[in-house]
Amino acid sequence: MPPASKRMSAEEKKQCILLIYQTTKDVYTEKEIISLATKSGVSQGAIVDTNEALVDENLVQMKKVGGAKYYWSFPGKKDRDQLTKLNNMLADLESNKRKRTQAEATLSSAKLGRDDVEGERAKKMKKIEELKSDKVVKTASLEVLKENDPEVIQSLKNELKTCKEAANRWTDNIFSCKSYLTKKRGMSGKEADGFLQITGNFDYPEDKMAKV
Repeated sequence: MPPASKRMSAEEKKQCILLIYQTTKDVYTEKEIISLATKSGVSQGAIVDTNEALVDENLVQMKKVGGAKYYWSFPGKKDRDQLTKLNNMLADLESNKRKRTQAEATLSSAKLGRDDVEGERAKKMKKIEELKSDKVVKTASLEVLKENDPEVIQSLKNELKTCKEAANRWTDNIFSCKSYLTKKRGMSGKEADGFLQITGNFDYPEDKMAKV
């Protein structure tokens, strides 16, 4: 962390404030973060704007309760975003597989109608050309995803396992935050759930699957 005597760049100010959140894993009011950031060497006049910039970049979370604003940032937030990105990628991969299978089945069915009357045959041939174009697009998408490469699939599975573990750490952070709000901020369990935007069913991924 840069010493107080050194003039910090905008990025250094962000990193300094972000480090406070992620090191303590606590929830702060604006007044509290100003005090801590000032002690860490950030000029007091720049703290509010820098903190709001972190909120705008989704690196710090903010919730307004009554007239007060509460801020926090847990390391698990980044892990959760990576898990969401990976799950979306895997879902797109499966979707493209299904669409390709459906397109090939439709193409095969269309080829069987070549002996129809001329008008119907012309319609089917047009449909075949459309399907061929669609197949080219889907094949290109599949190539990008390299869904036929076993090593890539295994790598994705390994990443998914890592992200699931990270999701558990994020869940730990959420429960820690809820405990802080109920024990130190006087909120009820229901109020804390609303503040954190979770429901009473919020749980670890493995535990939720076991309850299904």
